[in-house]
Amino acid sequence: KKASVNWCPKCLTVLADEQVLAGECERCGTAVIRKELEQWFFKITDYAERLLNDIDTIDWSEKVKIAQKNWIGRSEGAEIVFPLVGIPGQPDGKHFVKVFTTRPDTLFGATYIALSPELAKLWLDIGWNVPDDVRSFIGKSIAARGDEAGGREKKGIFSGIYAVNPVNEEKIPVWIADYVLGGYGTGAIMAVPAHDERDFEFAKKYDLPIR
Repeated sequence: KKASVNWCPKCLTVLADEQVLAGECERCGTAVIRKELEQWFFKITDYAERLLNDIDTIDWSEKVKIAQKNWIGRSEGAEIVFPLVGIPGQPDGKHFVKVFTTRPDTLFGATYIALSPELAKLWLDIGWNVPDDVRSFIGKSIAARGDEAGGREKKGIFSGIYAVNPVNEEKIPVWIADYVLGGYGTGAIMAVPAHDERDFEFAKKYDLPIR
């Protein structure tokens, strides 16, 4: 499938995030761009259990084994469906967003949904109509993915639509946030600011409820 990568137009190659320094290629200093390339993906989720078990049988250093286990990133949790309301021209509840969470017990503390810019772009591609400022934010956020500084300020924008929390029927706003990664889980999260540091920082910045 196609996915966004860091691309150096001079070296004509893909760069890992670690090879992008202040938005430039570490080898030649050329400004790095985001580019969609068709590529192969290994469905690690189908093999995670075997991979984790068999790592312990390999004669590698403990440091490398830990790094590999972290990279596989196996998580146990639940997928939760949030019906969407307020989409112009669409009946409420026709569309939904799925989130993956390792803490379904915190559902009552969810005060907003946050989409990754990549998931939002996918929705745009299949006909989601949004204001120009939302569309612009999505494009700029994806373009900035190659310059992921560790302490970078989190940015977001309200999408204009709401999701319904399935445990209490509460309508919560759907935001697009650059701290949500398109490649993790479903590309969307239920934000629980009282229990997650990143959600807390975002909620404080945009004056969202912390329950």
